[in-house]
Amino acid sequence: MNEVMLGLEELLFLSAPEIAVVSAEEHGEAIRLGIRCRTAGALCPGCGVWSSRVHGSYLRFPADLPSAGRNVVLCLHVRRFVCADPSCERRTFAEQIPGLTRRYSRWTERLRSALAEVGLALAGRAGARIADVFGIAVSRSTVLRLVDALPEPRPRAPRVVGVDEYAMRKGRVYGTVLVDVETGRPVDLLPDREAGTLAAWLSERPGIEVICRDRAPFFAEGARTGAPTALQVADRFHLWHNLSEAAERCVSRHRICLRAPFTLPRQEAAKTPQPSDGVPASPWPTGHRFADRTREKHATVHALLSQGHSRRAIGRQLHMTHRTVKRLADSAAPEDLFQGQWQNRPTKLDDFKPYLHGRWAEGCTNAWTLWEEIKAHGYAGGYGPVRAYLRPFRKAVPADARPPTPRTVTRWILTRPDALPENDRLKLKSVLTHCPELEALTRHVRDFAQILTQLQGDRFLQWIAAVRADDLPSMHTFVNGLERDIDAVIAGLTLPWNSGIVEGHVNRIKMIKRQMYGRAGFALLRKRVLLG
Repeated sequence: MNEVMLGLEELLFLSAPEIAVVSAEEHGEAIRLGIRCRTAGALCPGCGVWSSRVHGSYLRFPADLPSAGRNVVLCLHVRRFVCADPSCERRTFAEQIPGLTRRYSRWTERLRSALAEVGLALAGRAGARIADVFGIAVSRSTVLRLVDALPEPRPRAPRVVGVDEYAMRKGRVYGTVLVDVETGRPVDLLPDREAGTLAAWLSERPGIEVICRDRAPFFAEGARTGAPTALQVADRFHLWHNLSEAAERCVSRHRICLRAPFTLPRQEAAKTPQPSDGVPASPWPTGHRFADRTREKHATVHALLSQGHSRRAIGRQLHMTHRTVKRLADSAAPEDLFQGQWQNRPTKLDDFKPYLHGRWAEGCTNAWTLWEEIKAHGYAGGYGPVRAYLRPFRKAVPADARPPTPRTVTRWILTRPDALPENDRLKLKSVLTHCPELEALTRHVRDFAQILTQLQGDRFLQWIAAVRADDLPSMHTFVNGLERDIDAVIAGLTLPWNSGIVEGHVNRIKMIKRQMYGRAGFALLRKRVLLG
């Protein structure tokens, strides 16, 4: 028996050699271990004086980590000692086992730590469900309280720090996340994104040498104020994203050039429906939901009639009114039910159909643009009827004959040339042939991509001069913004540092917020981000 107890001590309390296991009993689905402390005395928590004079004893029953799927309860024999210092305010005190018990706690320290780790990883609701699987009954609020009771994280002082914003409430409340770029670990969370808050945080850590950030003005000002000697590096992803936005605005200004190589020939345009074709010959073709359902009901009713069922019996069986059964039974074909004066009634769009046909033949295939044009001519209807009327026209036009959208052309321009499919490459070449401005834009975008990917920041000023030499207002606006932050931009195009790891932690913060279903206050969110 002594060998069994010794084995339990080594197995369960290897980190606490002062514990002795005196008994082990099975109570249903739980295991109760009787334990006691081997030491002769204990230190008074008030004055720190050692005492071995026992005043009394009692039993505690803290829950421990489950073992082999069964609950474990410790039957701890606790001694109460008399303090040896007469001047101490504590006359007596109860012994505590370091790393195992604490005052007033009904859990062992390792069970408490395990639940706190579960809370850090899964938050309250999911953490409580996982704990229940392990045999630990705990509420979601208790799991969150255990996480909240963890000691405050102590932010480190990194050498290279990444700064970005995260949304506490998107569009309204934002905070700042700081990440050690070298280790990839989050350093701290700030409750807002004000320049003064960031400057105060940086000023307390003079060892920071490099600050990776986007081009937000409050981050630039905070970094300049709080760490004036640190090198600021603009993130390359944000630079490329801003370039793509400027390129799309530039392509949109020349959208008329996109139609030239893709204008429909006259013989193809003549195939489009004419104004007199406003109502199709078959208003309810096969595949229409209403038509197919009506045909199915018509066939069912006539099949039951041929079997000898009465109309009233058919109505009860199919849950139809007598009037509906009569209409279906009196119709020789389901198409007879589709006829009605309401199908040929005049609409607000009738007077504008010739205009729509003419503009479609000219190559304007954007329903929204045509709707805005006929509104200027007096059309009082909505956008939906115009889009529905033009849908058959669009289906009649081959996909390759439609002019590309500005976003599509922008994607072609921003794609690496050797990664562009052959068909898209030929279409882009056709567009650039008819528009010198877009050809210049493509050249500037590809030059910038080479500077960015190969870290050739020394060529950046030459690239700016080349952009200003062309008539590209959208690109000039983009360049003006870069020149206001020129040092950080050149550093971002020269040095290997970037804010990619920070963007990853911003996405992680989004996941943590969703896990806590609106209970992610700043203090709790900060602990989960920094300690998780």
